[in-house]
Amino acid sequence: MKNLVLSLVCVTSLLFNSCKGQTNKINQNIEPKVFSEKITNNDIYLIDVRTSQEYASQHIGNAVNIDINGSDFDSQINNLDKNKPVYVYCLGGGRSAKAAQKMSDLGFKEVYNLSGGITKWNAEGFGNPVNAGGMTAADFQKLINSDKKILIDFYAEWCGPCKKMAPYLAKMKEEYKGKITIVKIDVDKNQQLAQQLHIEGLPTLKLYENGKEKWSSLGFITEEALKSKL
Repeated sequence: MKNLVLSLVCVTSLLFNSCKGQTNKINQNIEPKVFSEKITNNDIYLIDVRTSQEYASQHIGNAVNIDINGSDFDSQINNLDKNKPVYVYCLGGGRSAKAAQKMSDLGFKEVYNLSGGITKWNAEGFGNPVNAGGMTAADFQKLINSDKKILIDFYAEWCGPCKKMAPYLAKMKEEYKGKITIVKIDVDKNQQLAQQLHIEGLPTLKLYENGKEKWSSLGFITEEALKSKL
């Protein structure tokens, strides 16, 4: 009987340790400064999970482009060494967080996601956007130098919350005509401006009056909540 109890204890212990081992994975968000230090190691994977068009407009170092929404994402990921640390990023951090979780579920031991994506990377001075087009800082200053209120919507075509807010912002543009000017600025097409204004995530709304910022919001906000700020 004593031997049976000891055997059961051993089996239970083995099962417990085995379960612990299965969950011993690293999947975490890290800030741009730490991310920049970590990716100097050559023995890692650096993956840009955005579209090929976004990747072409700007990417970090020697990052490999594997689109999280591409049909071949799983097959490409499964060809990688699961024991090697992986660093992933996108524009705002949402798609790469999804990719990081998926890779962890597939058995990758270490997966790190760039918090705030390449938008925050640029805002903190780590990037040099190659897309020099779009609105200049001088143009933006002219835009906001108005005696009327100016509401700027910094968005991206791929951004889920941005798409969700778009219909009511379009409706408000007509409702507030003559009182508040609502302007949409695509950060993918205005990377330098987004960096100069320290846009760290999407959607970002900024309300200006007489050239001064009066209010700002990061992330999804309801129509009612936005109207209460205007």
